[in-house]
Amino acid sequence: MRISVVVPARNEEAFIEGCLQALQGQTLRPDEIIVVDNGSTDGTAELAVRMGARLVSCPTPGVAVARQAGLEAATGDWVATTDADSRPVAGWLEALYPHMERSVALYGPLRMFGLPAWQEELTELGYGVFLKLMGLLGRPNLAAANMAFHRQTALELGGYPLVEAREDVLLGWKLMARGPVRYVRDALVLTSARRVRGGWLKFLWQQARNLSGNSTGYFAAGEGRES
Repeated sequence: MRISVVVPARNEEAFIEGCLQALQGQTLRPDEIIVVDNGSTDGTAELAVRMGARLVSCPTPGVAVARQAGLEAATGDWVATTDADSRPVAGWLEALYPHMERSVALYGPLRMFGLPAWQEELTELGYGVFLKLMGLLGRPNLAAANMAFHRQTALELGGYPLVEAREDVLLGWKLMARGPVRYVRDALVLTSARRVRGGWLKFLWQQARNLSGNSTGYFAAGEGRES
């Protein structure tokens, strides 16, 4: 079973190298790593190519359209996604792989890096509680920083809804109608703490707006996205 990893990026020169190094260091190597350059004006695209990634250009701004471009360009049986400022642990794909035969989509835990150690651990714990709650409510939160799905099934469903900041969760909910969606506890991804640089209250408020559908989201130059 072939696996494509898709990473959207806009002006991510400061982070993309760490992400690609983490993907290249997987104990189960992906069959291809696709970086979707979403109109970068820095050295993101050049760095991605230099590190051996397959570059897909998507000049239309927006993370949803960039993810869709990556999905359409992928050639693997499965597509795994992460963000340019994220670093999947070495066993990420190996943990996901055994569940692919009997699932249509998978997701796992997140932990922020770049914080004091106790805060990093707390982010993983808090996010885990949130994921459990959403699962019990029948609305699993498949965040694109740590998500994988059967490519053909996603394409048959039209791929990502073009709704910024919710495109990943909404795709996950669509996939639920086609088969099992499973949480994989050992498939950990580390993600940048820049999401909370405006403060925890702002971050949590943004998450609530994303889930409620009241947010337009953003994918601003040098800022990534809050999800």
